[in-house]
Amino acid sequence: MSVSATSKSHYDIVIVGAGMVGAAAACLLAHSSKHYKTGPLSIALIEANAASPFDAGQFDSRVAAITEKSRQLLERCGVWSAISGRRVSPFQAMEVWDAEGTGRIQFNCAEIEQPNLGHIIENSLIVEALLAEIAALENINFICPAKIVDYQQAEEGLDLELDNGHYLQTKLLIAADGANSSIRQYFDFYTKEWDYGHKAIISTIRTERPNQQTAWQRFMPSGPLAFLPLNNDGDLHQCSIVWSQETEVADSLLALDDQQFCDQLSAASEHCLGKVLAVEKRFAIPLRQRHAADYVVHRVALLGDAAHTIHPLAGQGANLGFADVAALVDEVERAMTRGNDIGELSTLRRYQRRRKPDNLTAMAAMEGFKRLFGADNLGLRLLRNLGLSKLNGIRPLKNTIIKKAMGL
Repeated sequence: MSVSATSKSHYDIVIVGAGMVGAAAACLLAHSSKHYKTGPLSIALIEANAASPFDAGQFDSRVAAITEKSRQLLERCGVWSAISGRRVSPFQAMEVWDAEGTGRIQFNCAEIEQPNLGHIIENSLIVEALLAEIAALENINFICPAKIVDYQQAEEGLDLELDNGHYLQTKLLIAADGANSSIRQYFDFYTKEWDYGHKAIISTIRTERPNQQTAWQRFMPSGPLAFLPLNNDGDLHQCSIVWSQETEVADSLLALDDQQFCDQLSAASEHCLGKVLAVEKRFAIPLRQRHAADYVVHRVALLGDAAHTIHPLAGQGANLGFADVAALVDEVERAMTRGNDIGELSTLRRYQRRRKPDNLTAMAAMEGFKRLFGADNLGLRLLRNLGLSKLNGIRPLKNTIIKKAMGL
């Protein structure tokens, strides 16, 4: 439902950004607050641009590798059945290998007694399901298109001015507006960031051989290449790709015609699925690591990419964002049950203490992997190949790693 023009609309929570993370936060907060003694929370969800509709006829080039923990969160949001009834691609195995040697490691769901290792799901499908659920929830107002153009601290919260002439007041403002968050900039959050000098090429491809419901990842000095398996009503000959390359190389690959690009991609993947037969429209995303020194100030909290962006080599960005959502909702619930102010800094800092160590650990691990596999040192190449092969033979440790990654 949309907000009618009023002098000032009051909300318990205002969320900026209706992507996967912001929309999930709105859904989970709305559902979790239904049984509060004081009544459900009133929530406004603000989005500057209308979401791209899910296209049942063609795969979205942007996909997320959803872990079991994230799947459970989507279930709590009330949308998993709608997503799973459309087009999802569970994968049962992973093959990871070093381009500069013989090191290789395999993960398989059977070894950890799980039906799969996760699901590859198009971003647009997740967002569409969440927005459909939001439309059915009476305690959420979805305001789109709109942007916050000014704010002011008030005695009872924050006063917000929108570019559509509306004025809102809220106890808690949640920024889920992405890596270039305007809210993060408005409130002067300090960030540490650096450019990798790389771009990630993303697209959908068709391969000669079926993907075997396996995620394939080859580490090269120039950057990782991932084939993420897609399932189109039983057709397993398609994958979503994420190919990290130095900016100049990425630009030259984008300039190739489709056949030339397919030939280059076939060679880069060592023909793990045979020839790459076709490619959809290609996109390139500049890679930049960013982390906010603090996720919260009084009455404001950052979620997902607004707080941290990570190298895509392990596909964990969406999962880290969903974990942020779960932790923040927990802390809002704690404050509500104790009669505390949900926007107080003491409340929000508990969320930060829960999430910051995990996010920093994930970012450090990805940075370490990038540097390790990008190193062109003979000794390091030998060590990492030996390490991969040794780890592959230690099943208990290997299974512990994959369970941790799945959130089990």
